[in-house]
Amino acid sequence: MTISRSAFDELVQELDYSMIIVTCAAGGERAGCLVGFATQTSIRPPRYLVCLSRKNRTCRVAADSGALVVHFVPADATALAELFGGETGDEVDKFEGCAWQPGPGGAPILDDLPDWFAGEVVERLDLGDHVGHLLAPIDGQAGRGGSPLTFHRARRIDPGHAP
Repeated sequence: MTISRSAFDELVQELDYSMIIVTCAAGGERAGCLVGFATQTSIRPPRYLVCLSRKNRTCRVAADSGALVVHFVPADATALAELFGGETGDEVDKFEGCAWQPGPGGAPILDDLPDWFAGEVVERLDLGDHVGHLLAPIDGQAGRGGSPLTFHRARRIDPGHAP
């Protein structure tokens, strides 16, 4: 038995993921975007899966990146969420609009998002219209941010590229 498309859409519409901003660098370029599809996949060894839309410039830069930085976005960081979710790196240098420092592999660490980790890309997976980047954590800091910005709150942000 298979589930109807409308039933699936209705079920997943109720999910309320925590939003993250993922940044990366490769070949002299840097990129970053707001991401809703991400999850821890293993405790031992620690692994985290970030899914990037194939339409997104960040996905193209991440294809050659050895590491990605995952920033946890608190609910009060809407300006950064709008910058990284509502603009496209094909037209705007998002990093001119925020403070950041270079992290592992040159991937930007955003100064205003204190909860983050960098992960070495250990595998890339074809996930349909997204590419999964399986990460092994290599650096980070935690315990400084507030409650997360969730998918339902972020839905009002017009995407920088077509969905």
